[in-house]
Amino acid sequence: MADNPKLDRIDINILAQLQADSGMTNVRLAEAVGLSPSPCLQRVKRLEKAGFIECYRARINIGKLTESVIIFTEVTLADHRKDDFQKFEREIRKIDNLQEMHLISGGYDYLLKFTVRNMLHYQDIISDVLEKNIGVSKYFSYIVIQTLLDRGYVPIKTLTRKDI
Repeated sequence: MADNPKLDRIDINILAQLQADSGMTNVRLAEAVGLSPSPCLQRVKRLEKAGFIECYRARINIGKLTESVIIFTEVTLADHRKDDFQKFEREIRKIDNLQEMHLISGGYDYLLKFTVRNMLHYQDIISDVLEKNIGVSKYFSYIVIQTLLDRGYVPIKTLTRKDI
């Protein structure tokens, strides 16, 4: 992070605005952050080059497209050598329905988030994982009944404030 440029309040605001609407035009972004379009575009290009902006995406309302189920899965590995973690991570990343993977501390090793068509689809995925013999000792599945809040963003302005 030492090579990253210093960010000022305008840079932070640009990141927050683009996170909320990555499809906004440069003119609209410039208006939102109080710059003229040319300096705004220069800042965006600098933020992209420095790696603060990784990509631009459309947020799809999957419920309008098809039915799906979100399942969180706790995974505990049988062994805890570096190679065991690497083998598991390498293989589990190949699953397209895996949306998130977190290595965590506590009572288990990984928290995974899957988005699948239905429970049968999830069971097929888990069966394949177990058949690959990639070190899973046990797993627990938690089916999302209803998503009550999904902000879809990180609170950039709050996280970067120095006074709290």
